[in-house]
Amino acid sequence: MIKPRKENIAIVLNEPRYPENIGAAARAMKNMGFQELLIVQPYRLDMEKILKMATHESSDIVSSMKVYDHLVDALADFNYVVGTTARTGRLRRPNGTPRAMAAHLVPLSQENKIALLFGSEKWGLANSHMKHCDYLVNIPTDGFASINLAQSVMILCYEIAAAECKDSAFYPKRATVHELENMYDHLQQVFLEIGFLRPENPEYWMRNVRNLFSRVGLLSKEVQLIRGLCRQFLWYVSHRAGECSRGKMAQD
Repeated sequence: MIKPRKENIAIVLNEPRYPENIGAAARAMKNMGFQELLIVQPYRLDMEKILKMATHESSDIVSSMKVYDHLVDALADFNYVVGTTARTGRLRRPNGTPRAMAAHLVPLSQENKIALLFGSEKWGLANSHMKHCDYLVNIPTDGFASINLAQSVMILCYEIAAAECKDSAFYPKRATVHELENMYDHLQQVFLEIGFLRPENPEYWMRNVRNLFSRVGLLSKEVQLIRGLCRQFLWYVSHRAGECSRGKMAQD
């Protein structure tokens, strides 16, 4: 049986509003043996309040945490992103419970860097944040769905720490978020060029493309192959357009 590689799993808090919740999340991480904490656009980064709630025991997590201005930068080096949501719907269909998520992450964490992404206490994760997520988890509740941010961190960290699976399971290292975002930009250029996307709302169909490739789990070399095809296609279109333009000028 294998256990999760906790050193490959990080907690990412996106737009947290209360410094006390950051400190409490760090304390929950320490309880469960997790170390890496990333903060994106905090509403108020009061280190005194954060450290007071974190307590001395988890102050090392706070002192080494990284702060980012943009979510895509915080996620750039990760190979897999788990998003959390209390709301469900057509665009928010959870893949599983925290326990199912934890079992899925055990083999994946052996070779991949994984981000557990939590949204703001006020509005959670927006749809624009969800596009970066490979897996969506919902914590089952009885009527009252709102759970404190640090409590949510503790629940997911506990389930992962307690999870294990057969050592025959294996997932190779996947492409990073940075590599995938560059690929999606390239694909969007191609799709716009051939009229596959509506220019006024390209993200609508790109969401389906993202979902498809997220299920596939592309490797870095596969992303490079797709981007190479995109570059060749765009070069060909530009080259043909130039030839047609020169031909028309010659006729004139």
